[in-house]
Amino acid sequence: MIQHLRRPVAAVAAFLALLLPLTACTADTSEPGTLTVGFVVDPSWAQIPVAQQGGYFDKHGLKVKVVNFSTGVEALQALAAHQVDVTTAADVPTSAALTRSPGLRVVGDGSRWQGSRVVARRSAGIGRVEDLAGRTIGTPLGTSAAYFASNTLSHSAVTAKLVQVAPSATVTAATQRNVDAIAIFQPYQAQVIAALGDDAIALGGDAYNQHSLYLASDTAVAGKKSELSSFFAALNEAGGQLTARSDAAVAAVAAATQLPADLVGKILGEFDFTLQLRPDLAQTLAAQGDWAKGQGSIDGSVRLPDYGTFLDADFLTPAS
Repeated sequence: MIQHLRRPVAAVAAFLALLLPLTACTADTSEPGTLTVGFVVDPSWAQIPVAQQGGYFDKHGLKVKVVNFSTGVEALQALAAHQVDVTTAADVPTSAALTRSPGLRVVGDGSRWQGSRVVARRSAGIGRVEDLAGRTIGTPLGTSAAYFASNTLSHSAVTAKLVQVAPSATVTAATQRNVDAIAIFQPYQAQVIAALGDDAIALGGDAYNQHSLYLASDTAVAGKKSELSSFFAALNEAGGQLTARSDAAVAAVAAATQLPADLVGKILGEFDFTLQLRPDLAQTLAAQGDWAKGQGSIDGSVRLPDYGTFLDADFLTPAS
């Protein structure tokens, strides 16, 4: 159970709405044979840097322009504004975005990850989830990390406060003791643990299986069918390299995330990089939409959509 912070969520959303048009305003999403792709810099979508560095996009006759984002919330706003053709985003921000941008489509589930943890400091007297009672947990509100922290607390009937901390600020927040614990996705989770060293304790289990999605705009779905098929054909090949944890794949992800190669090799083993799009994802998104309404990132009066209507698996068949 959490003390909800509705005003900070609204403030962050308003700030991002002003910031994002500056992020990718020069992207040309109409050029044939080209996709402009929003990439949340996270191993969850490691297929993108591997496909880039490995030449798989070139192999399939596709030119890809990559625009980096810190969170799926930012990337989805860019997609809704048609600043990119395709973007990556985790399931939680996707469930909220689809209530506001019904033209978006989920076109792939790039990976599943069950490694979410709340990272706390042993020196703060925290050794188990119950010790988080009354504490502050830094997390990017409205994201998969906040969803995991919320569920972890609820399952243990613990009340704590989630406070807004940007992904890039999580290491500083943890080491400067601005918060008692951090809930964040990779690669930042690994960076926080490394920064705290022996003082770090990772709490929580495998209750949350994060789905790392690919979404496309309505214009891309209608006008760039062959490009989307080629994109996923390239990602499928890259996924094979990631599953094998080849040296080239590890090096590509290390360069993209700015993490040491040995740490990347360990992180990649936590992910299932099989491209898929299962119908039961709709139920997962609906449950997360209910949570988002409770958090205030979806207005309580909004009726959740039938998420199954947003799933489009037509592009996952490898291009010929």
